[in-house]
Amino acid sequence: MSAPFPIFDLSRFEAAGLADRKALGAEVDAICRTTGFLAISGHGVSHPTIDTVWSKAHDFFDLSIADKEQVRAPFPGYPYGYLGPGAEALAKSKGEDTPPDLKESFNGGPLAVPEGLTDPQALAFCYADTIWPRKPDGFVEAWKAYYRAMEDLAARIMRVFAVALDLPESFFDKTIDRPISALRALNYPETTTPPIPGQLRAGAHTDYGSLTILLPQPGSSGLQIFTPEGLWREVPPVDGAFVINIGDLMARWTNDRWVSTLHRVVNADGSAARRQSLAFFHQPNWHQEIACIPSCLASGERPRYEPVLSGPYLMSKFQATVKPAA
Repeated sequence: MSAPFPIFDLSRFEAAGLADRKALGAEVDAICRTTGFLAISGHGVSHPTIDTVWSKAHDFFDLSIADKEQVRAPFPGYPYGYLGPGAEALAKSKGEDTPPDLKESFNGGPLAVPEGLTDPQALAFCYADTIWPRKPDGFVEAWKAYYRAMEDLAARIMRVFAVALDLPESFFDKTIDRPISALRALNYPETTTPPIPGQLRAGAHTDYGSLTILLPQPGSSGLQIFTPEGLWREVPPVDGAFVINIGDLMARWTNDRWVSTLHRVVNADGSAARRQSLAFFHQPNWHQEIACIPSCLASGERPRYEPVLSGPYLMSKFQATVKPAA
């Protein structure tokens, strides 16, 4: 029998004194050393904010193909707008050549360009325009409200992470004050026939950034993580909570003290009902150097990775997943 999926009460941490915060941080450190996946309860994101964006995303995916195509990403590698079925194969980010994933998505980036930013790569990629749909009514407003709520929640979780890593609670604040995060609404259409060999709803991959905040459909199944024991384990939706996992940049930042765990979305027995989720991919500032955190380096030990810049690293990983134009 596997251990219960860990649930961390963020409100308890935020109300705690210094000693209790350190003890709670140690709990998060232990989780992130093994799988880096946990549920966050007590997050304070309002039900209307969640319910509205959820219903608007559902209604968007219910639109006709012609309507959704009006906001399709204009070329392979463009990060925002609609990506239809067959546009992406996430396993390719890990060097595995697989068929395209069985999903469609709508993707949006930062809501504003930071004042004074002139880097052409940043402007062309992370700060490219989100291609907004005109239908359903209220979609854009709901999306932006949820995006802002996720930015705030991610910053609060990063303070927990700082405590867990024996750092000042504000350690990450300056690294994420102009984050290049993206929000993705995902729809996995109903399937009634077996997929082609090697095809999944989302191929096995790790996320690229600091952390991901996932809102899975209540009662859904199919999200699996690859455990340290070498087994695929189901990640259950937790009522009223978000599923959090760390990404590759956080693993690099911590010199692999924390793990960025391989995960996937499967089609059980070749047949599965429609499934929806919302994923917020939190990413440090474009120019932020990601180098080994001193508290994660033992005496006499050398960093396992050369420093990288957050934005260019993200761009290279994303473009590896894109299906080339025919």
